[in-house]
Amino acid sequence: MIFFASFGARGAGGASPAFCRQKGSIAMLYQMKNALIRFMYGRNGSDQLARTTLFTGLGLNILAMLLGRDSHLARIFTAAATVLVIYTFFRLFSRNLSKRREENQKFLQFFRGIQSGVAGARARHADKEHKYITCKNCKTICRVPAGKGKIVVTCPKCGAQIHSKS
Repeated sequence: MIFFASFGARGAGGASPAFCRQKGSIAMLYQMKNALIRFMYGRNGSDQLARTTLFTGLGLNILAMLLGRDSHLARIFTAAATVLVIYTFFRLFSRNLSKRREENQKFLQFFRGIQSGVAGARARHADKEHKYITCKNCKTICRVPAGKGKIVVTCPKCGAQIHSKS
């Protein structure tokens, strides 16, 4: 009872009118949340491609604001940002789930290729004990020991001879 005494004369059973209004607004927020959930049922929603296009559009808009209103480049950035944001909302509310998932998978494959290429380049740059030679025929990367002078490397994939310094 000591805990409820801090509420004043109303005691444990009485609630202030401000608290009742707050409960009503929370109930309204739950109703809005449930309505949004029902609306989004069967729609694509947010995925990696949608988030990337949205943040790219916002970044272009920020660049356009930094460049100023009179710049032609700012107008191009603003137009590109608008197109990206509209495309993002199209993806969010689309009911064609198979197409949107296919687009997202293609984007993820492309992005993973870039990530793995960058990670491989970092690893090759950090490796000081080996030299990496690219085959001119099939673009295979061959690893050879560093510091051996002029060498001839045979590509393991296509069999081409590569003359190089290690």
